[in-house]
Amino acid sequence: MNIISLEFAVLSVASIIMFYLLPGRFRVLFLTALSCAFIALMSYPGLIYVSFYAIVNYFLGLRIAESQNRLVPYRVGIIFNLLQLVLLRYSSFAIDPAFKVLGSTLQASLLSEIIIPIGISYFTLQGIGYLINVKMGWEKPERNFMDFFLYIVFYPKFLSGPIERSNHFLPQLKKRGLFDDSKVSLGLRIALFGFFKKIAIANQLAPFVTETYSNLSLADGSSLWLVLILQPVYLYFDFSGYTDIAIGFAKAFGIELLPNFNRPFFSENVTTFWKRFHMSLSLWFNDYIFRQTSFRRRKWGIFASTYAVFVTFTLFGIWHGAGWNFMILGLLQALAINYEFFTRKIRLRLFSLTGDFFRVWAGRTATYLFYAVSLVFFFSPDIESTGLFFSKLFTYDRSILDIIIQKIPFSSIAFIIILFFTEYIQNDGKLMKEKLDLLWSGEGRKQVIIRWLIYAFTLTAILVLGNKAQQFIYTQF
Repeated sequence: MNIISLEFAVLSVASIIMFYLLPGRFRVLFLTALSCAFIALMSYPGLIYVSFYAIVNYFLGLRIAESQNRLVPYRVGIIFNLLQLVLLRYSSFAIDPAFKVLGSTLQASLLSEIIIPIGISYFTLQGIGYLINVKMGWEKPERNFMDFFLYIVFYPKFLSGPIERSNHFLPQLKKRGLFDDSKVSLGLRIALFGFFKKIAIANQLAPFVTETYSNLSLADGSSLWLVLILQPVYLYFDFSGYTDIAIGFAKAFGIELLPNFNRPFFSENVTTFWKRFHMSLSLWFNDYIFRQTSFRRRKWGIFASTYAVFVTFTLFGIWHGAGWNFMILGLLQALAINYEFFTRKIRLRLFSLTGDFFRVWAGRTATYLFYAVSLVFFFSPDIESTGLFFSKLFTYDRSILDIIIQKIPFSSIAFIIILFFTEYIQNDGKLMKEKLDLLWSGEGRKQVIIRWLIYAFTLTAILVLGNKAQQFIYTQF
């Protein structure tokens, strides 16, 4: 089922109503059945596989807690999780070439055509995180299999996260909360704006960005510059749109998911950017990879962190996909973060000669441009295409303004400006934010009218512009 569809929205709202009509003891079972049906509509083999995956990790968690030597079942669990991820996602890059060198005609990648690995990168990190928590004693193993199964398959987050922590998600299932109309209405409002981000902005930018990358040999330098500037915005509204839909519907069910975005383009450096963009993923890598790696190399002093950053972001890049492009994407982030760490004192002295306004906006601009450049490795299909993109940047054929008029809908530009201005107020305009919050949350007639006019406009834009069907970018991971 297409998440960006009227059918999905209507069924989700109907499911929320049914959820609260059920007795508390049946709600987890209902959400589990709903999530299984959602996965089965995309792939029956996928549902069978994820059920098997959940069973294995469930019993491994119990075994780790009960065993006198926790390391054995723990290592078995980590190997199982990594091996299935490699087989189903990276075999065409890491395994098939090895078979070819050995003269074998075997193709491990055929397995992923049978078991379509939807959501595998997300639920694998959740499974690994759970086993680490149990092994370290940070969490007791979940003994209710239905709760654990829902942790893996919960449909709002299944395709593209946020990447949940078991010790955050599972305790919520033990609470059979009463219907809270404020929480349900807030959740539906968040989901509505998520649909708006995806349909009214991301889907309108998608044809230009994707068609340019599909025909790089025909693209001119002006088009490539425009793609370079727009692709962070496109990815942000696409992915944060999905996240808002997931968080919103989950909240309506009474489940709080981890936040994933916090106005990332107002970050003044790359280090802060990755604390505010795809937060559930970057924090997962920080807690389970960076901290563990730097602790093991603590005898190296300051270079332990340097090494850990490179390990963390190399794996971070590989998580995004099989290919050298993604590895370089991760390495670029590691280089930038280590550069910021070692030059911090020098940069502070230099910026002390300027005003705060220049320092803040110079940092934000540089961070945005760095991320924009690094995304060429994200969107390009291979290294050759990446090289072609950069080599053609300095060919000039026509005005960028002409391309904007021809290729980019005016409505999407207006919506981008409005939403970024809203984020600017939330980030920098404390007094104005307080006034707008009062205007928005007030119960007076004027405030109610303003809210419903915005809801009506948002819904109208979604329905009018919803003819451009585009897959969420991060569902490929």
